[in-house]
Formats: sequence, structure tokens, C-alpha cells
Amino acid sequence: MELSLATRVVAAHTVLEVGGEVDVYTAPKLRERIAELLDGNIKAVIVDLGKVDFMDSTGLGVLVGGWRKAKASGASFGVVCDKESLLKIFRITALDQILPLYPSVTAATAS
Repeated sequence: MELSLATRVVAAHTVLEVGGEVDVYTAPKLRERIAELLDGNIKAVIVDLGKVDFMDSTGLGVLVGGWRKAKASGASFGVVCDKESLLKIFRITALDQILPLYPSVTAATAS
């Protein structure tokens, strides 16, 4: 399955909508897009995983890398995820303790 990426602005946050599968083959495309956003001086990035069907450890690494890059540049970074199958991966790896996770874009933009 392919990876789809689309951006939109919600309440001064740039939301990167991700769809499909995030794995070793598609993760570089996601990494590049997050880097483009942060290199473009965007100060609030939200990665919306609402349309993601599958994510492996490579995808998790991309999200952690994006969070670190945002933190280093003074930007905020959050992840929207409401699918139990993906949330389980965040909990097993303890990344739910590091990455700001939100159940919806509305919740992410309100914080």
C-alpha cells in the first residue's frame, strides 16, 4: 500500500495527514515531509495518523526524529492517534511517555 501525505492548517497548527502504511519502504517520504515543514519555520506540527493502517518501528523512529527536530528548533510537535492497534505500539515501546499523543486534531490544537 502507498503512503499518502496532505497538509492543512488548523488553528495556527500545520496538520500533516498521513494515510496508508508507514514502514521501512514509505517512512523516508514521511521523514522528508516532516523535515520540510520544520525547515520551513513552521512552529506547530501535528502528525495525524487517523488514516494509517499499519506502522512499523521505522515509522516510530521517524516520529521520534520529528519530535526531536521540532524540540531543537523550538517548535511544538504532536501526534494524533485514536486507533488501538497503533496506540498499543506506542505503549509497548513506552513512546506514549515521550511523544505528545492526542485522540483528535481538535484536542491537539487546543493544547
